[in-house]
Amino acid sequence: MTISDETELSGLVNTLVATLRVGDFVALSGGLGVGKTTLARAMIRALVGDPELEVPSPTFTLLQTYEGQSYPIAHADLYRIDGEDDLAELGWDEVIEGALVLVEWPDRIADRLPPDRLDIEMSLVPSLGAETRSVMITAYGTMTSRLKLAQAIEALLERAGFGGASRSFMTGDASTRAYERLSRADGRKAVLMISPPRSDAVVVRFGKPYHHVARLAGDIRPFLAIDRALLARGLSVPEILAVDAGRGLAVIEDLGNEPLVRGGAPIPERYGEVVALLAWLHDQNLPEEIPGEGGVPYQIPPYDLDALLIEAELVLDWYAPEIAKITLPASARANFISLCSKLFGEVLSGPKTWSLRDVHSPNLLWQSGREGLARVGLIDFQDCVIGHPAYDLVSLLQDARVAVPDNLELQLLGAYAQHRRAVNAFFDMASFAEAYAILGVQRGTKILGAFARLNKRDRKPQYLAHLPRIEAYLAKGLAHPALSEMRFWYQTYLPRTLGLRR
Repeated sequence: MTISDETELSGLVNTLVATLRVGDFVALSGGLGVGKTTLARAMIRALVGDPELEVPSPTFTLLQTYEGQSYPIAHADLYRIDGEDDLAELGWDEVIEGALVLVEWPDRIADRLPPDRLDIEMSLVPSLGAETRSVMITAYGTMTSRLKLAQAIEALLERAGFGGASRSFMTGDASTRAYERLSRADGRKAVLMISPPRSDAVVVRFGKPYHHVARLAGDIRPFLAIDRALLARGLSVPEILAVDAGRGLAVIEDLGNEPLVRGGAPIPERYGEVVALLAWLHDQNLPEEIPGEGGVPYQIPPYDLDALLIEAELVLDWYAPEIAKITLPASARANFISLCSKLFGEVLSGPKTWSLRDVHSPNLLWQSGREGLARVGLIDFQDCVIGHPAYDLVSLLQDARVAVPDNLELQLLGAYAQHRRAVNAFFDMASFAEAYAILGVQRGTKILGAFARLNKRDRKPQYLAHLPRIEAYLAKGLAHPALSEMRFWYQTYLPRTLGLRR
């Protein structure tokens, strides 16, 4: 590739910075005056997040360090290095440990170059102008796939009209997906969604990995299909601007960041609008098969017994040993599965609709400039299944991250019943309430286990702060008469969840 102006340099820097992580090594090669330091300076400023940061050439100091947003950055010019002794005097090994390393004249330490690295060779191209540079990027080892992904992202951004846009990381979720907010110079914004195909291929049951059994999306295609289906029904979901489905990439509309909570508590009026939206959706005649990517029909999977069970069993596999510090006997596990099978079977015999599955505060954005149901912005619905309509009410009113007061929960459940009865006079609130309690317990057990797993396996301890809230939801659901046997099981084997001592 060639670069001849600031815009092209900025595009290259965006690609490189999106590729890099702590511990990476970037080798900058080329003769004197080709722009190695200019490129390194632009990268450091982007990594630090300060476009005005003073970044002098390390020609005389040999080594400069900077404090990046998440990790240190080391910038070295090794032109005058003459061997191991010179490196030792710089404290080389100590400086580069745990840092991202940018090295000019890497040939001086050719025998110490790491196998996983990015080589950038620059040269002048006089025939194309005094400011034009040829840049050849070669990735080695683990950097290869990351560079290809970064290049695919840049190509996608160009197609979406966001080439050269500034990119800022958005708070991620408990999954492997990542999001970046894109901002153009003219003020227009969008979101880059990075949803790579799942790699958790360890077989757990029926010859399938967990996500297959739990009916979780394996790649970005379910999101694209559900998004377009909801958009066609007039709901506020992100418009898809450009897609690279094979790599799990999409540029989508930015629905903003106005939440439905204030001060950590639900805004009742806004939650009421979500309830109205769900009631409207549940009254629609919704197909199980919808148009998918590339003209291939997408079959929305059923939220079947296997999926409900494997999720509930997370409480046995992770919460019990890691949080409650209890080793459950085989008989307790068998009894739990038997009770769940009976309860979930009752729910599965009830009404079915699109269950978006994660209708809770992080995935709801208020659209103040819109009207009616369109005021509720929906995101993160790729795991949509065909399930009982009560599940999404549970997701909303027993939010794992926001405490919904009991009186507000009852008020909104009543509002939901009123919406449904306005369309269907035979709507049975008693059976709906029973299903709500059963699915609340299913979701509570799943989340207790999932958050314990995030702490232990994925080293995300921040999720443990939500356990008391979920335990309280679980205890509330177990108080329903239909769950008396399950309540007794919890009292016997996991009393902690009910605030009891063993």
